Amino acid sequence: MDWVDFLKIQSRRRFFRDFGYGIGTAAIANLMAVEGRTAETAQAVNPLVPRKPHFQPKAKNVIFLFMAGAPSQLDLYEPKPVMRRLHGEPVPDSLMKDLNDDLIRGAARVMASPREFKPSGNAGMEFSDYIPHIATCAADICMIRSMHTDISNHHPAQMIMNCGTNLVGRPSMGSWVTYGLGSESQSLPGFVVMTSTSGKGIEGGSSNWSSGFLPSNYRGVLFRSGADPVLYLSNPEGINIETQRLRLDALRDLNQHRLAATGDVEIASRIASYELAFRMQSAAPELLDFSKESAAIRQMYGIDDEETRPFGVNCLLARRMVERGVRFVQLYHSTWDDHSDLNKNLKKNCDMTDKPAAALLKDLKQRGLLDSTLLIWAGEFGRAPMNEVRRGNTPGREGRDHHRFAFTLWLAGGGIKAGRVIGKTDELGFHITEDPIHVHDLQATILHCLGIDHTRLTYRFQGRDFRLTDVGGAVIRKMLV
Repeated sequence: MDWVDFLKIQSRRRFFRDFGYGIGTAAIANLMAVEGRTAETAQAVNPLVPRKPHFQPKAKNVIFLFMAGAPSQLDLYEPKPVMRRLHGEPVPDSLMKDLNDDLIRGAARVMASPREFKPSGNAGMEFSDYIPHIATCAADICMIRSMHTDISNHHPAQMIMNCGTNLVGRPSMGSWVTYGLGSESQSLPGFVVMTSTSGKGIEGGSSNWSSGFLPSNYRGVLFRSGADPVLYLSNPEGINIETQRLRLDALRDLNQHRLAATGDVEIASRIASYELAFRMQSAAPELLDFSKESAAIRQMYGIDDEETRPFGVNCLLARRMVERGVRFVQLYHSTWDDHSDLNKNLKKNCDMTDKPAAALLKDLKQRGLLDSTLLIWAGEFGRAPMNEVRRGNTPGREGRDHHRFAFTLWLAGGGIKAGRVIGKTDELGFHITEDPIHVHDLQATILHCLGIDHTRLTYRFQGRDFRLTDVGGAVIRKMLV
């Protein structure tokens, strides 16, 4: 937008503001549309109302299991028999040509995985003995062994995976999806985030589910872990539902008056947020009530087991959310950042997450929800095929450093080809040798499953059209049914 257009918009806004509240209200939608904004009008119509996709989708909802800290693909999903023969030998210089760290280049030794792998499913997909439950889902999984990203530090790499860029202030994938499609649930947020942990928190924090420059309605709503995921659902003593409704009506009228005067899109977001919170007071208690879930389902998710309960509760809630129309659910489990004590820490995290993750996939399938729900399991990058030289080499306590050049993730459901392995790496798992897939390609494919052309899902901000995939990304047709 040039200065002439900007001044025209400002002049029109002043005219409508001064001419009267009614016409000002009617004009808000047009003014925001000229500026590239597609938020709803001053009547605070729900901005999460369902919207039509660009084309017929395979998936309606997304559940993203984000393994923050980067799990080791070499110890979970990609056995490398040659590494056992070369264990302890220097890593060939030819493989480390892209590394600038002289310490790693000079001291790195091949570190073979001690894990046992077994083939599962018709495709012979191999899984570590640490994830026996996920292994039983091989027939429904599409495993990608050729992912790569741009940065090997946690916070920026998590943002690239979730926001398409390492720049703070950009919208996350869940925000882009709800901005483009809205949500079929009008009593719960369109984008929900839940966390569990085995130690440290999530390096990238809330920037991973930020709405960035999109209206704040599209920000991920964090449900707390534990017995009380949503605070303040009940009204204070002496406040009944009728009184609460009258108070919100008064706030809405005041906010609409201010919205008509300023055209500030965040005021419309505030109105919609208050209304959603009011509806959640009725919907959330029912969502969080597991009393009608069978004993078999509770056992399946590990709800009554102390070890699996945190992630199991989140997985079961994720299934219940997509049943109720929530568009995008993201579960974070951290941390998988095993620079030392890899075997002990990896087992701890797998013991917490393997059973619930497999239960979620199977439960979605048995309820007929997997065809319309896209399930993703991924971290921000992978782990290196050599030992972590900066943390010591005490036998049995070795770890792996970060690795952005090649890592593994899997997808299942909504539009994804099941029982297939895509991509290959060299004999040490250092570089990709077949079907390289960048994070932007993955994002373009996820949006495609939802019926969205990633090049058309844009938002104008500061004179430029932004999108999740920035200026890259290509749909990976091999992944699609």
